Amino acid sequence: MSGSVNKVILIGNLGRDPEARSFPNGGKVVNLNIATSETWRDKNTGERKERTEWHKIAIFNEGLANIAEKYLRKDSKVCIEGKLETRKWQDQSGTDRYTTEIALRPFFGQLTLLDGRSQDDNRHDGKGYSSGSYQRPDVTAQRAARDLGDDEIPF
Repeated sequence: MSGSVNKVILIGNLGRDPEARSFPNGGKVVNLNIATSETWRDKNTGERKERTEWHKIAIFNEGLANIAEKYLRKDSKVCIEGKLETRKWQDQSGTDRYTTEIALRPFFGQLTLLDGRSQDDNRHDGKGYSSGSYQRPDVTAQRAARDLGDDEIPF
């Protein structure tokens, strides 16, 4: 195989508020923990079962980090796109440790806020942000085509 792909897409809920840290060089990282869950019925008992997986997210893209820090809170629903990265670090006793996380880096990463705005919740506006730029997740090609009419579709 001549090529490979390292891309992760998750839709889930934050387990706690984002944690921001600054680097001595002026950079920033925002860490998130996102839960994804699956449910099913046990065939033998009919009992409803659920399994939750926790995912570590590290946002190194400054624009996305600022958005996450400003608009996200515990239980926020998000869609993220990034890539798996494993990094090595040492704990306080000097033992080598490894952490695998989903990284959103400059020019590679997407963060879409999926919670809608309610009257009592002004934390965010339900808009998506990709590599620091704004995108409207509610506008689709079908909606655009419907709004333009068949004669005005540019493709």
